[in-house]
Amino acid sequence: MQVRLAGAVILLLGVLVASHPALAQQTPSPTLDEILLRLESNLHRYDTQVPNFFCSEHVVSSVVSGKNHQSTITDSIFRLKRTLKPGQAATLIESREIKAVNGTPVEGRDIHGPTILAGVFSGGLDTVSLSQKACMSYTLQPIEPGHSGEPYVVRFATLPGQRPSSCVLKEEGSGRAFIDPATMQVTRMELIVPHHIILPATVGVWRISIGYAPVLLGGQTFWMPSTITSRATPGDLEDPTVWSFNAHYSNYHKLEVSFRILPFNSPTPP
Repeated sequence: MQVRLAGAVILLLGVLVASHPALAQQTPSPTLDEILLRLESNLHRYDTQVPNFFCSEHVVSSVVSGKNHQSTITDSIFRLKRTLKPGQAATLIESREIKAVNGTPVEGRDIHGPTILAGVFSGGLDTVSLSQKACMSYTLQPIEPGHSGEPYVVRFATLPGQRPSSCVLKEEGSGRAFIDPATMQVTRMELIVPHHIILPATVGVWRISIGYAPVLLGGQTFWMPSTITSRATPGDLEDPTVWSFNAHYSNYHKLEVSFRILPFNSPTPP
């Protein structure tokens, strides 16, 4: 009787698996190396194919110390251009054209703070890539079965000791990258630097979070920063000062130059 019952259970399980192909042939979860390889491919595409573009940048930069609160709201046209030099790889250059500060129209190219941040567009995604394996240790957060829609999470941390000059992070730090399983694109990146030099005589904890979203440029889709949140606090508990930088990016457009060739002796258009 027991043998027949066991055989019936095995037969029943076989029927259940056969009637649910998803159970019979589940797609295996990617390994850390496979994820890093896809991220490297996406990064290479971004570095080599992203067109020159501009977008709207809204930045709230502030420093709060006790009852003192200094805040600056800057609205700019942010640009990213690829610069080519003979014999060298292309370099992505960030720049901006400031339109208003605290609602007042102004002209300028630099955000004067009180807190500034740069380099996210030109090098932020390099943090989790094969090129940084000499600088970082990477671990893949365990992927739970049945959660195929959940993002993959890759944790990273700077390696101890002296790091090569090519390392993106010059300070000791760690964080997480959240990766969309369908596109293998980074949707969010978080970083903590526990001993960041805020000012020449002030060291504290720096936290930064970058949110990415798909953007259509020149008929191609690229994942671009949509929000950046940065916060730095001194390690001295007696000093309540907080430096923060919050930016929002929207209205992405390909940077193009248009021209027309006019026939000889044609009237000049107004």
